[in-house]
Amino acid sequence: MLPDALRRRVQDMMPQVLRDLENLIRYPSISFPGFPAAPMEEMATETMDLLRRYGLDDVHLIDIPGGYPAVYGEIPAAPGAPVVLCYAHYDVQPARKEGWTGDPWSPEYRGGRLHGRGAADDKAGILMIAASLSLLQKNAGVRVKVFIEGGEEGGPDLSPFIAEHPELFSCNLFLIDDMGSLMAGEPAISTSLRGEAACRVTVSTLQQGVHSGTFGGAAPDALMALIHILSNLLDAEGNPAVSGLTSFPEDTDAYPVELFRRTAGVLDGVDLWGMGPISSRLWCQPSVNVIGIDAPPTAGATNALIPKASAIVSLRIPPGADPDHELNLLMTHLRKHTPWHVRVDVHRLRASPGFICPTEGPFFAAACRCLESAYGKPAREIGSGGTIPLLNALRKIAPQAEFILWGCEDQALSHIHGEDESVDTGEVERMILAQSLLLQTIGEGKIPIKK
Repeated sequence: MLPDALRRRVQDMMPQVLRDLENLIRYPSISFPGFPAAPMEEMATETMDLLRRYGLDDVHLIDIPGGYPAVYGEIPAAPGAPVVLCYAHYDVQPARKEGWTGDPWSPEYRGGRLHGRGAADDKAGILMIAASLSLLQKNAGVRVKVFIEGGEEGGPDLSPFIAEHPELFSCNLFLIDDMGSLMAGEPAISTSLRGEAACRVTVSTLQQGVHSGTFGGAAPDALMALIHILSNLLDAEGNPAVSGLTSFPEDTDAYPVELFRRTAGVLDGVDLWGMGPISSRLWCQPSVNVIGIDAPPTAGATNALIPKASAIVSLRIPPGADPDHELNLLMTHLRKHTPWHVRVDVHRLRASPGFICPTEGPFFAAACRCLESAYGKPAREIGSGGTIPLLNALRKIAPQAEFILWGCEDQALSHIHGEDESVDTGEVERMILAQSLLLQTIGEGKIPIKK
C-alpha cells in the first residue's frame, strides 16, 4: 500500500480508534497492591476483545504467576519471515481526583488532547498496536507477536515468566509502544533509559511517643533525625551528594531550558536543580528523591515526639551504571549521615539497570524513515529519565534483536503518572501511521535480518 493511501486509511479509522481509547480509559486498571483486582481482570479481557475486533484472531490471555494476566496474540507468516513483537501494558498508575481538572476515569477532550488516566501511558500504545495490525494486508510477509501485560513494564513477576517461555518472545525486532517525544509533532525514538534503585530508611529513637513539651529538647525525635539524614542527599546546587555515583555528562543540550520548565510546571522564580545541560541531567546523570515518607499527617497532629519514622529513597542511575553498586553507595551514604547514634535500618527494595538502544541496525534506520514519512520531518534520538526493567529481560532472550522505543506520549504535556494525564490525538494518528509503514516495509522483505 502506498504511503498516501495508508495515510488516508489511518485518517478514516481515527474516529473509531479514539472511541476505543475513550473506552479503555474508563477502566481503573491499577495493578498496585491494595487496589481491587476486578478492573484489572476486566481490562485484560477488554484488551483481548479489542484486538480481536481489529482483526487479530489468534489472541488469548496468558496467566502470569503472581501477577495479572497478559494478552498474547500472533499473526503467522511463512517460515523464515521476519518476526516482530509489539509490546504495551494495560495497567495504569493510581489517580486521586485531587489535582485533576476532571474525573481521571471519564475521558474528556480539551484543546486537541484526550484527557484521562492511561490516555498516554499506555492505553494509546494498545490502540497503536491494534490499529497498525488491522492495516496489515493478508500474507504481509512478517510474523507479528503481540504482548500486552499488566505489570507496568515488567514487574517482578514477569522476568521469571519471560525466562521460562523464551519461545513467546524470540523475534528480530521489539516494538516498544510505551515511549514518545519531547513535544507532539516532533518525531523521536528513545535510545537510552536510566535505571532505578530504591531503599527504605527507618529511624527509631523512643519506645513510644511522648509529650513534646515535657520531653522535647532532650529526647530524640525520630522524624527530626530522619529529616537530618535526608537533608544530606543533595548538595547546595541540588546535585546528588552521594559520593562515587556514576555520571555520563553530555556536551549538547537537546532539551531547551524553557521547554523543560513549562513541561515540569516549575514555579516562576524557583531554581532548577543540578548542573550541566538539561538533557544530561535527565538522561545521563543520577538523581535522588524521597518518594514516600511515613510520619504523622498534619491533620490531627498532636504535641508528641515521634518514636519511629521512615522514608523511601529513589535513585535514578545513568544507562550503563551497575544498579547494585549505585544502590550500595546510596545506602552507605544514608548510614554515614546518621546523627546522634539513633537506630537506623536501611533496607534494599529494588535495583534495575538502565538501557542503551543500539542505533546502527537496519530496523532502526527504517523506523526513522517511517517516522519522517508520517510526520513530514526528520526524527531525532532522545533519552529518557524513566526506567523499563522489562527491556533487559527481553534482550537476554533475543540478544540479536533490535529495539524501537517510541509511542504517543509527549513529555511536554502528557503528564504521565501525574494529574491531568492526556494524549495528543494527532500524535496517536501519526504514530499509527509510522508503525503501519514500518510493518509494511518489513513485510516487503527489504530489510536484512540478523541471524
